[in-house]
Amino acid sequence: MGDASMLDVLQSILFEVKDLKTQQAALKTQVDSISQQRTSRLGSETGDTLSPDHPNAFGSPSTLLPQRVPSLSALSTALAGSPRDIPAVSLPASQASTPLTLPVAVKSAGFRVGSPGATSSSFHARAASRGMEDSLREKERFLAWSHSQSPTSAVAPTGKKEPAFSTRVVLTTYPTQVGIDPIPLNWGARTALERGPVVASRQPDSLKIRNAIGAYAGPYCVYRALAMATGNLDPLHRPDYTHTEPPFDLPPQPAWFDPYKIVSLDPWSHMSMIVYKQSHLDKGIDVRPTISVTRAHLKLAEIDEAVLKGRIKVDGKIIVPTPSAWSDAAKQAKQAGSILTEEARAEMDLKIKEAGVDIVCGKAAIDNVWWLPGIAHRFGISENILRRALFEETGGMYPELLTRPDLKTFLPPISGATAYIIGNPAYLSDPSKVLSLRVHDECSGSDVFGSDVCTCRPYLIYGIEHAVKTAQEGGVGLVIYYRKEGRALGEVVKYLVYCARKYAEDSAKDYFKRTEDIAGVKDMRFQELMPDPLHWLGVTKIDHLWSMSDMKYNAITSSGISVLNRHDLPDHLIGPDAHVEIDAKIAAGYFSAGKKVTSEDLSKTVGRSWEPTNWEDVAH
Repeated sequence: MGDASMLDVLQSILFEVKDLKTQQAALKTQVDSISQQRTSRLGSETGDTLSPDHPNAFGSPSTLLPQRVPSLSALSTALAGSPRDIPAVSLPASQASTPLTLPVAVKSAGFRVGSPGATSSSFHARAASRGMEDSLREKERFLAWSHSQSPTSAVAPTGKKEPAFSTRVVLTTYPTQVGIDPIPLNWGARTALERGPVVASRQPDSLKIRNAIGAYAGPYCVYRALAMATGNLDPLHRPDYTHTEPPFDLPPQPAWFDPYKIVSLDPWSHMSMIVYKQSHLDKGIDVRPTISVTRAHLKLAEIDEAVLKGRIKVDGKIIVPTPSAWSDAAKQAKQAGSILTEEARAEMDLKIKEAGVDIVCGKAAIDNVWWLPGIAHRFGISENILRRALFEETGGMYPELLTRPDLKTFLPPISGATAYIIGNPAYLSDPSKVLSLRVHDECSGSDVFGSDVCTCRPYLIYGIEHAVKTAQEGGVGLVIYYRKEGRALGEVVKYLVYCARKYAEDSAKDYFKRTEDIAGVKDMRFQELMPDPLHWLGVTKIDHLWSMSDMKYNAITSSGISVLNRHDLPDHLIGPDAHVEIDAKIAAGYFSAGKKVTSEDLSKTVGRSWEPTNWEDVAH
């Protein structure tokens, strides 16, 4: 960097510091005035929130400036002399008690990773200064609006009691703030108490001790907010966890104690109502599970068909008859010792077969809990860049991503996964047992509604059928269903891609290009995080992997889990309009036991086009 550029940078730093101090003093005065007025009008606070006159009450960064200003005095002196008089400045690494200094360069279209020198021009310095001023003005406008609103102005359409929110809005917190004392969280510790619970609650008695950024329940936290706003849910409600403990054991596994082996979920959480009861829950700390475990029956038409065709047997353990009036009558007749006529027995057997079968299984719902250092390490990026990207692309919803570098855990507003365990759960971590696995990313159009433009439901059912067979043969089956609709691009983007494909010639050679044209990327599922539930369950070996995805296979094996056999989807299960997808994926690297796809083949593989529909001709 040239001397002139260095002078520009140093001058802009001093300008920003002086300007920020002046504006901060004015803002603090206004905040104190507003807080005092609201406190006197609304009554004294009753919760364990920060007092209104605290300097950081509204998330102000002014208290952080004094510790920075002394280090700038040398720069101020040096600016009066020649550039050669500027002392070398050593910037210490960020500490847990210091808000982040983000190595991100300002750019007109969003942000990008860059070195400090990337913003050395005076233009960028002025732009940064204007951005700071705009931010402060926005905060002032928000506070003025907040002051103008009556605490009872919200309309509750249901007519229920309005929420008892605190009289003051806490926009963010800082590690040096008075009273802030997060519960220690030692990721990868060998016991639940040593690790500590994940606490993301913003209830008054949890705000100061919370050790996680974000909110419980992933995207459903928004519905929770609506329930509070309409008076349907008390903001201070605490769950009663009686009889919510897991109905079968999922004990600690060696991977739980490696902080970098599991980074996207809380391995202790399904036992939180047990392991944290006396130490935290009974003391009023709002600890909430991010994993729950239960038993279930699955009812699938394709499994009924597999039983009728003899591919799967009814064993009374894994596969049981679907409860019906006829099956109940058969049990009663057997218990009573009744003798049925041959005709009556045949009719009863037929009715029971028509009712079908159920799969008996265990299942676990998993919400995301991200340990940010581990997430950054997994993707080979800095934690600072990760935090900045998350802050920007969630619309700035979580300012503590930037103001609380001491909080290393984040509950992102995304859906998680569900694990379906078919057979003995203890076999999952037993390498002597055969394990059959299907890892499946959500596709509601196919999985639920049967769309034939892709192979998602056929492959899902194929994996479930073989999971059942493996369990019946003395092994264990596992199906993990990840909520990553449309390759994690979302269903809106997915349908836009479908339109783009069908309006043009829907050929395999342009399959990925259509997605890139709209989304800018082929895939955002980031399978690097996919193996975490496998490690949580103790999986170290997979005998049969029912997936053709090279990305899933590479993620699993790179995480230390061995895969003995891979199985592709038989051709007879591929729908007529799904060959475009499957051929494009095989050409891109998906596994196939026998089929080879060339570039010439891609041009020949074409899906059906839309047929024009005259709705006036449709009979009503």
